[in-house]
Amino acid sequence: MDETGNVVSLPTYASSDKGTTVTITLSSPAVFPTEFGEFEIRAIRDSEGREHAVVLAGNVSGSEDVPVRVHSECLTSEVLQSMRCDCREQLLSAMEQLGTTGLGVLIYLRQEGRGIGFFNKIEAYALQDTGLDTVEANERLGFPVDSRTYEVAATVLAALEVRSVCLMTNNPRKIEALETHGVRVSRRVPIRIEPGRHNGGYLRTKRSKMNHFA
Repeated sequence: MDETGNVVSLPTYASSDKGTTVTITLSSPAVFPTEFGEFEIRAIRDSEGREHAVVLAGNVSGSEDVPVRVHSECLTSEVLQSMRCDCREQLLSAMEQLGTTGLGVLIYLRQEGRGIGFFNKIEAYALQDTGLDTVEANERLGFPVDSRTYEVAATVLAALEVRSVCLMTNNPRKIEALETHGVRVSRRVPIRIEPGRHNGGYLRTKRSKMNHFA
């Protein structure tokens, strides 16, 4: 809707990879004030009807080496303040980075529990309470260790005309997946989170079994 109240057509973007086409629609931009600074936010709707978000700092169009965080939803830590993982700390670290540099992109993907959904994530928590680690719990439930996908994120970056990214991540699989979908990752920016009493084992498992960088 424009400033006069008229409905306007929203931009749609598509990208193709290995015979699969991913289509996204971006909402109109809105001012997004936060404790880390004032950003721009846009909603994303993908071809499966899922809704995500992209937060922008500065003008990234045509830019290289743009700081980028591709972050997957974690309701338990980000909303309910769980201390079982480090997702909230990683999200806040990325937003602080955007606010400090004044340039960057945060893509927030709705793929809870490494892609298995909230219900199954809590089932995995229950299994972890019996002594399994996060990898073993997913496998016991019949899921892959990590079911997340990054085609939507790659399509968003293409739509924003970002030429290359400095990716804020500790996850080598995320780098590989984005590069597979055409994103040029110029370098990795580590996110360092101090382990706590409740998430130390989880962080160790990510390093030992999922090959995350320390």
